Parts: sequence; C-alpha cells; structure tokens
Amino acid sequence: MTGRALAAGALAAALACTRGAEPTAPRAIVDLSHPFDASTVYWPTEEGFVLEPGFAGYTEQGYYYAANRFRAAEHGGTHIDAPLHFAAGHPSVDAIPLEQLVGPAVLIDVSEACAADPDHAVGVAELLADEARSGRIPDGAIVLLRTGWSSRWPDRIRYLGTDERGSAAAAKLHFPGLGAEAARWLVEARRVHAVGLDTASIDPGASKRFDTHQLLFAHDVPAFENLAGLERLPARGFEVIALPMKIAGGSGGPLRAIALLPGAGAGGTR
Repeated sequence: MTGRALAAGALAAALACTRGAEPTAPRAIVDLSHPFDASTVYWPTEEGFVLEPGFAGYTEQGYYYAANRFRAAEHGGTHIDAPLHFAAGHPSVDAIPLEQLVGPAVLIDVSEACAADPDHAVGVAELLADEARSGRIPDGAIVLLRTGWSSRWPDRIRYLGTDERGSAAAAKLHFPGLGAEAARWLVEARRVHAVGLDTASIDPGASKRFDTHQLLFAHDVPAFENLAGLERLPARGFEVIALPMKIAGGSGGPLRAIALLPGAGAGGTR
C-alpha cells in the first residue's frame, strides 16, 4: 500500500471517530502541540504571541460573550514550515497536500545523543540504527525525532541556548536538529511525507545556512517544529494528524498536531 493510501486511510478513520462510528480499534489521542501564550518560544528576531483582550462579559441582552484578537509570527510555538519558507516557487502552507499532513508515523528517539551534545545533528547512521531496532521506516511516513528538548519548554535559555533578542542572538542558538545528509536519505531512500521534532528548528541551532531546510523544502517535504509530547509515543504503529492554520500564501503557520495510538485506550487523551 502506498503512503498516500495509508494517509487516506488514517484520515478516514479520524473522520469516522468524529461521526460517532467505531474505528477499527480503540485509540488514544496524544496532543503534540504546545499552547500559545505569553511564554511561547519564538525565534529571537520575533515579538512572540500576543493575545489582545477584547470583550468578555454579559451583554445587555443577558448572554455571555467573549472575543479577543491575537497577533503572531508564522514561525513560533508549535508550527509548520511550508516548502515556500526556503524554496522559491514551492508550496505555501495552504497548498501542502493533506496527504502529507495525515498518515502513518514513526518516532526516532535521539535524546541520548542530544543530551550529550546540544548541537547534535542527527545522522544517517542513527536512522539506520533505529530501523535495525524498530523496523524499516515505511515509504511516505511522517518521521518524528525526539531530542528530549520539549522538557526544557518554555525556558528560553535551556531551550534555545539564549534568552537574548534580536538578530545578533541567532549566533548564540544551541539545540539539536536533523543533519542535511540524514534529511537527504529520508527524502531519497524513504520518500517521507513530512519530518518533525521537538526543537525550534529542523536544522541544529548552530546552523548558518539552514541546509536541512533547503534540502527538505526543495523536495516539498514540510517540517513540524516545537512539537510536544513525543515521549508518549511508541517507535512505530501510530498515526499523526498535523493541520496548520490555512494561511493563503503563508510560509508557515501555527500547527495543532495529534497522534493516534491504536489499541491504547478508547477515546482517551494523554
């Protein structure tokens, strides 16, 4: 079965749940997104998430009503990078095929190596070692990398390596990411649909050229950044639904991502 067909099956199962139909097996839902609030981590050059209070209270007619405004950069908090972010003429966030955002996923735990080296770049050898332990990464899968960095959220010093702001702070970033050769292998050898991780960037923080961004996006593979809850996932046998705000022409946007764990508990959330 192709990755596209598997993704379609995952979406059908999710829709069945919303209609009240019984899915093929009980499943738990794992939230993979951080909340957006004043502590949400954004790139040092960005303002951050701002919620502007509007109205909250009872109207003259006697019913309660609440509405606010928010403003935020595309790239901050749990979000998606569309290929357009680093590849001119490639899909914007609203043009990413849904089949790439919904489907079977794998988790690769690289937290031990990342704990030893905050600038660690995940390599091909680690991907092959994971396959030796857990089985082949299916073609068309969504690949999630667990670095362990989400445990540092939202402490900017521990998460980013600095709490300074402005363009000069970018040179002081330290966190792990996916190495460019490993990204190439995932694209060419496994034809992945998307890649995500629990750090602020798919490239390591010390990157100067963002080679992994460039390589993935040249092949129209989007990236999910600042994920949460990866420690709750198994290595294989789950599905991901990662739906971003549909910003026309956007280079990215806020992302609500969940994982579905078949057989882990009917209707449960963890």
